[in-house]
Amino acid sequence: MKVTDYIKKSKGKTLFSFEIVPPVKGQNIQTLYDNIDPLMEFKPPFIDVTTSREEYVYIEKKGGLLERKTTRMRPGTVGICASLQHKYNVDTVPHVLCGGFTKEETEYVLVDCHYLEIDNVMALRGDSMKHEQYFEAASGGNKYASDLVNQISDLNRGKYLHETIESQHPSQFCIGVAGYPEKHLESPSLKTDLQRLKEKVDAGAGYVVTQMFFDNQKYFDFVKMAREIGITVPIIPGIKPVAVKRHLQILPQIFSLDLPETLVKEIEKCSNNKEVRQVGVEWAIAQSKELIAAGVPLVHYYSMGKSSNIKAIAKEVF
Repeated sequence: MKVTDYIKKSKGKTLFSFEIVPPVKGQNIQTLYDNIDPLMEFKPPFIDVTTSREEYVYIEKKGGLLERKTTRMRPGTVGICASLQHKYNVDTVPHVLCGGFTKEETEYVLVDCHYLEIDNVMALRGDSMKHEQYFEAASGGNKYASDLVNQISDLNRGKYLHETIESQHPSQFCIGVAGYPEKHLESPSLKTDLQRLKEKVDAGAGYVVTQMFFDNQKYFDFVKMAREIGITVPIIPGIKPVAVKRHLQILPQIFSLDLPETLVKEIEKCSNNKEVRQVGVEWAIAQSKELIAAGVPLVHYYSMGKSSNIKAIAKEVF
């Protein structure tokens, strides 16, 4: 079922969902199940599964020369989605990227999703590679998330890259996209970033999931500004609990966001990461309760493969 249909059927009740990352190559999927099992009691209508783009590895050859090879450390997003749907009878949302994929490869992924009766996809541009100063699209790939949304919307209309196919069972993907309450790190302003978001919605996106934030007022202001420019689709808040002291440096650096001074001071007082984790859980509980009181349709948690802190939050909130 589509994410937007779950929201409509909830009739104002706030839903719970979370996001996982595929295991690295060589690991068994059981590790993933072990982290998902404790969260299923909170009845998530869907689970997001991220996709990683390609990476470069260097293989030493004779004479000390290095050969650069392309690899993917966390493959298998669509397969994992199919496995989760079968095991838990839950909908899944595979992430589909511009970065590292040609339009043809993207079409193959979407066709596989359609075969597997996966009704939702999250359309993302993706990050630049480590050696790139700025994002560069793959040769023959989509440059912007709005381009990717257009490709998925075309497929829903039977318009493939090289042919139009009439079908009694066309794809009907519900498309999610990302929103940035504190603006995307590459955008010159929040206003400009909101215009890019509107382009994605106008291209066919059915809902928005925000980047993590730690000050709810930034989310409320973001939603207000989005509504003022004509974005009417559900805007789902994304929450990530701080878990280690290094997050004070890593999160602002990677995601271009501000941490509230009150949260920073509480974390700085902690003597170990166990205490940091508890601060992160308590902060996320307070965030979640305020968001739910404000009537958000769903709270989406970035679990990053760990479930214990998400379970601690959900037990107090859902």
